[in-house]
Amino acid sequence: MAVNTVPNGNATENKAGETTRGAQYFTPRVDIYETDNELTLYADVPGVRAEDVDLRFERGELILQGRVAPGPKPGLALQNEYQEGDFYRVFQIHESIDSTRIEAECKRGVLTVHLPKVEAMRKRQVQVRGE
Repeated sequence: MAVNTVPNGNATENKAGETTRGAQYFTPRVDIYETDNELTLYADVPGVRAEDVDLRFERGELILQGRVAPGPKPGLALQNEYQEGDFYRVFQIHESIDSTRIEAECKRGVLTVHLPKVEAMRKRQVQVRGE
């Protein structure tokens, strides 16, 4: 696999969130799939709109930040289990990924990131000729 998660504490269970740079954030859960041509990363970022995603590639790392605008709270809360907060996660990207062709989209709380492999790393069928 060409993507590694950079550890940042308890990566999957941040019930109360973690703090960084003076703010609370949550670590989004992700699924990563590989095909011959690319890796596809799906990140669960509920409440994040496409324009509130900051996704950048720097020095071999894919940095994902998502901002959540607080929603309206109608009435008195009788039970409050859902916490709103920003998302943050970092992935180490192997050189087999073509960073110039990374694309992403965010729909219905799921960020989908396409990480195409460089041509030299793709599998290729070799044609065998006979007499």
